[in-house]
Amino acid sequence: MAGSSNKNKSALFICLGNICRSVMAEQILRELVEEKGVADQWKIDSAATATYNVGNTPYNLTNETLKKYNRKASSHIARQVTKQDYYDFHYLFGFDEDNMRQLKRRKPDDSKCQLILLGDLDTDKSTNIIVDPYPGPLTDFETAYEQCERCCKVFLSQNE
Repeated sequence: MAGSSNKNKSALFICLGNICRSVMAEQILRELVEEKGVADQWKIDSAATATYNVGNTPYNLTNETLKKYNRKASSHIARQVTKQDYYDFHYLFGFDEDNMRQLKRRKPDDSKCQLILLGDLDTDKSTNIIVDPYPGPLTDFETAYEQCERCCKVFLSQNE
């Protein structure tokens, strides 16, 4: 893959603003691969479909939720998904229908990445949409976190 690092597996999580859901999923998967001792095999990042949070740090309830679930706080700086991302990552994950529409519309014809609705991997089949928890309350962030964690665990088990 053009521009890719020596990591042989890669995942990019993409939501609307890149300060909540995608940041949580990125941090969850990053820590899961560390726990399994395979972090050196993975390239993991997150991005936004929109531009209005570019340059911002995660929303405060994002890190509060990560810490509540014994995860490290994220220092990610929000960025917008780029054309190059479609070549640099094997898997691009969206969180809702709008994310997926945006990702499909922007995907170059010659990109071999897979576009996946993250919630399709959820073991709780009540919904496959991970609703944007912004601006809160905290319980909305906890729900999004729990969905992201279940999905990331399934994804990792399928890619070991």
